[in-house]
Amino acid sequence: MGVILAAGKGTRMRPFSEHWPKPILPVLGKPLMAYQLEMMAGLGIRRVVVVIGHLGHEVVRALGDGSQWGVKIDYVEQEEMLGIAHAVSRLEAHVDKPFFLFLGDIYFDTENLASMVRRFCDGRGIGGVLACKREPNLEAIKRNFVVLVGPDGFVHRVIEKPRHPRTDLKGCGIYLFDLSFFDAVRRTPRTAMRNEYEITDSIQIFLDDGYKVEAAEVVKADMNVSYPADLLELNLLLLGKSGKTEFRAPDVKLGKSATLERCVAMAGAEVGEGAKLTECLLFPGARVPAGRVRRRSIFTADAEIRCSGEEI
Repeated sequence: MGVILAAGKGTRMRPFSEHWPKPILPVLGKPLMAYQLEMMAGLGIRRVVVVIGHLGHEVVRALGDGSQWGVKIDYVEQEEMLGIAHAVSRLEAHVDKPFFLFLGDIYFDTENLASMVRRFCDGRGIGGVLACKREPNLEAIKRNFVVLVGPDGFVHRVIEKPRHPRTDLKGCGIYLFDLSFFDAVRRTPRTAMRNEYEITDSIQIFLDDGYKVEAAEVVKADMNVSYPADLLELNLLLLGKSGKTEFRAPDVKLGKSATLERCVAMAGAEVGEGAKLTECLLFPGARVPAGRVRRRSIFTADAEIRCSGEEI
């Protein structure tokens, strides 16, 4: 089965996070988390538990029962935002079999994700598999966690946000765990630095208890949508990968002589007469004033967020 964590406040995404939880921010016309639901459906997963918190009703409204994405969604609420391990602890009564765990505010480009399942089920007594990638960007490693693999091929240590990484093998926010992982989650202490319950601490307890965990290099790219510019970059990245020069919902209204170049314009957006936009993102219901000339901006129904200092 599948689990997706979608409870965080996303304070660095303001003003968007005041109306949209990060996991349902729009990416080429659908919620960010829809891409994860489709990945799970492609693995044969049919039941997904989604942990909600901040603006949880908006997540429910955006995703519904999951049928649009090929799964059935059940929702569990995290009343306090106390870290990833705390969110996982809310799940124990709702999960009855080994589970994939995804962090809902990350876009993943993966290959051979099913190999994680094969490793888990190959009869060697594996208790968990961590999705990883080789990360050439040192700063990206420092913002995430590293995975240290021993001579036996199994993970022996995970280190959260290392200042001096000893490896370039980065954990990426996709995990596969046996139910016994909840024993480690229950014994996870709060951290001194952030006063939260860290998933990496739970994993280390799991390892120290003697469970076998493998690292699977199945992630080609991952993008954590932390700031408004990240959301714009993700939309433009997927637009480029689609081979199209623009994404425009059928009901977008384009004023006389207005132009969109390498833009993503979602349902109900309106562009005023003479406006010229380049590499911009228009939220559902966005309004662009007549004559506005912008490059790399995000428009909503009542705001504009500049992601580049230049004006053209």
